[in-house]
Amino acid sequence: MAFVKSQPVGPIADDERKQPRDCANLEAELDSPNPTARRWAARDLTDCPQASAALVRRLNCEDDVSVREVILSTLTALGDEVAVAGLVQCLRSENASLRNEAIEAMKQLPEEVASIMRVLLQDADADVRIFAVNILESLRHPEVESWLITVIEQDPLLNVCATAVDLLGEVGTAAAREPLKRLNLRFPDEPYIQFATDLALKRINGD
Repeated sequence: MAFVKSQPVGPIADDERKQPRDCANLEAELDSPNPTARRWAARDLTDCPQASAALVRRLNCEDDVSVREVILSTLTALGDEVAVAGLVQCLRSENASLRNEAIEAMKQLPEEVASIMRVLLQDADADVRIFAVNILESLRHPEVESWLITVIEQDPLLNVCATAVDLLGEVGTAAAREPLKRLNLRFPDEPYIQFATDLALKRINGD
């Protein structure tokens, strides 16, 4: 979901915005029963640098998609450690929509996410490692190829390596040739790995 193009916050009655628009009251409004009030609060909290914790807390229980979009947009604008940690936690959610929205949000924070990418790629949860590779697709960071090479050389799981190989086929350079060949040898009986590594090598070689 492209939260970065959030739907405009709709009209809101005067009594729904009668509380002062200071940070404390805005955080309290995140729990309003009115989704429009919650959207306004999430939007206005962009000017509150300490609001990430409250936004993350609301994000984890928010069931209105349009409110989540604004919360994610504000968390991306704030982009502090608390915001990034909250987005990482969303990767572990059983809510597939929330996971996908968090991935899209993290793609907008290349420098902030880069500082924790090595940790994500070594996470005990294989799904989180796969999500981390998916984030790399749009991260546009100079270490992307290096991180992917580390994945295909060190990750024990086929699915994680396969996801990394797919992306290496798009961004890989000559530096990826030997690691790709070693991966091919590591999974000799896996047709997809054989196919994907061969394709990646052809693209790198210009064939």
